[in-house]
Amino acid sequence: MLKFFLIIAYLAFFSFAQESNLSQARENNATQEAILLKKQRERLASLQGYQEELGKLEQKIQHNIWLKKYENYKTFFKIDKELRQVQKKIKRYKRYKSKQKLLQELKAKEETLKSQLELLKEYKESPFSEVIKPQKVPEPPQIKNPIDIIGALSYIKQLSSSKEYYLQKLKDLKEALDLLEQKYQLVRKIDSLAHSPKTKAQLQTLKKEISDFKEALKVAKESLGLYRRKIEENILKATEEIKIQGQKAALIGGIILGILLFSFFLKWMIRRYIQDNQRAYMANKLVNFNLAFLIIVILLFSYIENVDYLITILGFASAGIAIAMKDMFMSILGWMVIVLGGSIHVGDRVKVKRNGLEYVGDVIDISLLRMTILEDVTLTSYLKNIRSGRVIFIPNNYIFTDLIANYTHLGLKTVWDNVNFNITFDSNYKKAAHIAKETARKYAKGYTDIARKQLNKLRSTYHLKNTNVDVRVYTFAEEYGIRVSLWYMTNSYATLTLRSTISSEIIDRYLQEEDITITYPAQKILLTKEDFSAKREPNEIGEET
Repeated sequence: MLKFFLIIAYLAFFSFAQESNLSQARENNATQEAILLKKQRERLASLQGYQEELGKLEQKIQHNIWLKKYENYKTFFKIDKELRQVQKKIKRYKRYKSKQKLLQELKAKEETLKSQLELLKEYKESPFSEVIKPQKVPEPPQIKNPIDIIGALSYIKQLSSSKEYYLQKLKDLKEALDLLEQKYQLVRKIDSLAHSPKTKAQLQTLKKEISDFKEALKVAKESLGLYRRKIEENILKATEEIKIQGQKAALIGGIILGILLFSFFLKWMIRRYIQDNQRAYMANKLVNFNLAFLIIVILLFSYIENVDYLITILGFASAGIAIAMKDMFMSILGWMVIVLGGSIHVGDRVKVKRNGLEYVGDVIDISLLRMTILEDVTLTSYLKNIRSGRVIFIPNNYIFTDLIANYTHLGLKTVWDNVNFNITFDSNYKKAAHIAKETARKYAKGYTDIARKQLNKLRSTYHLKNTNVDVRVYTFAEEYGIRVSLWYMTNSYATLTLRSTISSEIIDRYLQEEDITITYPAQKILLTKEDFSAKREPNEIGEET
């Protein structure tokens, strides 16, 4: 009985133990399934995260110019390869009449591929050629004068911009390579989780692209390094030339400034110590001319490298220039004669005659090519021009070909003037001449004394025989009576004033004398009684007498 109970207890214990083992196994399986499920979820979450990162990276890749160019480059050759295959099929199918429909489709496809290739033809060359073979660096310009400095500065700016451009291109290329490497790492992680043939093919493509970009980046660094050194060398050359020309320009500017200050000092001395306005004006003109001449000579000899060449050119061209610019050269020569000879000065009163025209006025300027006179109210204006006050420009070469009379040469301030009166033949002409002479002496005495002194001074310069400047009266028998011609000295600048005064005085005196009658051209007509009583016969019937 005891044995029976022991067997039952053993069986119960064994059953309980087996039941416990089964329960433990179930628990272990559940745990393993939970772990596997958790790992699966984690793998899916990681895969999803990698794909999201890859999507963001793809957006960056879409905005990178180098990767776009590379994709277009690959697309071009892909289309080109496909086009060649289509052309081979077209060539093969032309032999079979049963393939005409397919042949038409292939030709249509061929045209489409050609159109695509035409759009992508600019990507036929390597996309990295721009940085592998940069443009040739232009040679630095020759700087021979300050104006060339502007071009040199523009050249330096151009080279600096070009260098920055290529450095930016190199930086963009490196960023493209970094993007490809990041993409490769992400695709590799995705492949380790997904084990997809598509990702493996993508990894192979990325390896090829990364290899191409690394090779291009390596060559571009070497090429752009040489290019940058060449640019820096040319910039240094141009900068040195600018520095040399700047120093030269500063030296020449200093010399010219010194000459200008010296000319200002001379003009100050002229204003201070030369009281005569005419002499002061001519001295200022001479200073200005010498100043301009010195500046031109300094600039020519400073910035013309081969002066002998310039002289040779001018020698050959001088004949043609002399013919074409004859009047100008003659005017310059006339200016030298006027200034150096001293025949005409600024302020002189002159009379110019040319082609029947006469102008009297004061010289207000003598330039290199012409004299300028201001026309005044004179006897010439009264008798011939009937107007005055104009500014007349007279070429200096007229001094060789035309009459230019100077009323105030070498300080002369007086000139002979005359007034004519006609009296009848029965007038007392001696009395009339005496009245005229007495009146002229009264008003012209001061000018007569001045003229006598001035002519005496001219004896040291000119051979003068007759220096008599007293009032002169002449009587002449003319057609309509006796002419009393009165000559006297008057102011060269105001002849009409004294002429009017003397004329008025003499007329008043003549009118007071009974034995002096002023005459003028006239005719007498004698009419008889028959002339008044004569009647004209009518020429036609009905005409009134």
